[in-house]
Amino acid sequence: MDGNDLVRVDIEGHVAKVVLNRPEKLNALNKQMWSMVGDSFAELNKMDSIRCIIFRGEGEKAVGPGADIKEFETERCNSETAAEYGQLMHKAVLAIASCKHPIVVRIRGLCIGGALELAAVCDLRIASSDSRFGIPVSRLGLVMSHFEMAGLIELVGKSTALEILFEGRVFGAEEAMDKGLLTKIVNPDELDEEVRKVVENICAGAPLVNRWHKKFANRIVEGLRQGEALTEEEIKEGFDCFDTNDFKE
Repeated sequence: MDGNDLVRVDIEGHVAKVVLNRPEKLNALNKQMWSMVGDSFAELNKMDSIRCIIFRGEGEKAVGPGADIKEFETERCNSETAAEYGQLMHKAVLAIASCKHPIVVRIRGLCIGGALELAAVCDLRIASSDSRFGIPVSRLGLVMSHFEMAGLIELVGKSTALEILFEGRVFGAEEAMDKGLLTKIVNPDELDEEVRKVVENICAGAPLVNRWHKKFANRIVEGLRQGEALTEEEIKEGFDCFDTNDFKE
């Protein structure tokens, strides 16, 4: 497979799909793919025509099992190479977390390790009932860095995040839902239709309003985390929508 195809971006109308495209390795993320994920979401963030992004893995077996451990001997063999590798991971996580468009993750099969880290910073996570989850880094002697952990803690809370990391178990969709990792669970044969309906509903809404709501939600969480109050300009922005064509139409 051409390296340029390892992360595929398909755009149809107002909807973009970002696809981890390495099915022969269950979409395991190698160094190039981490970089491509970051670049792909950064580029989509510049496109005002996009109203929603679907993030998924190619095939029906996995979003991904995490990072490709076969690279570890060369790409994460010491603190220096691990830090360089980590920068690419951070770039990908930040590009998704800071993307202005609503992002829906379509989960079928494995969503483990780095794949779950990426899914955690998306907006909605829709999974088939036969999906599997976990972050078993403790079994590999690896540490999840501060920045990578932030999205997981924000999603499920400190105690549940630590439970997932301490135990290193792989668990099913029902438990993932109970832990707060998922938005919806559906039968495998209903997954694509459910994702389609959710994306259709998002696209039917005013795009600027959806972007503002996402921006405000992120800012509220950030402010609570850092103990910062909203500025006067940020408070005013909450009413700027009334001057837009989205509202007037």
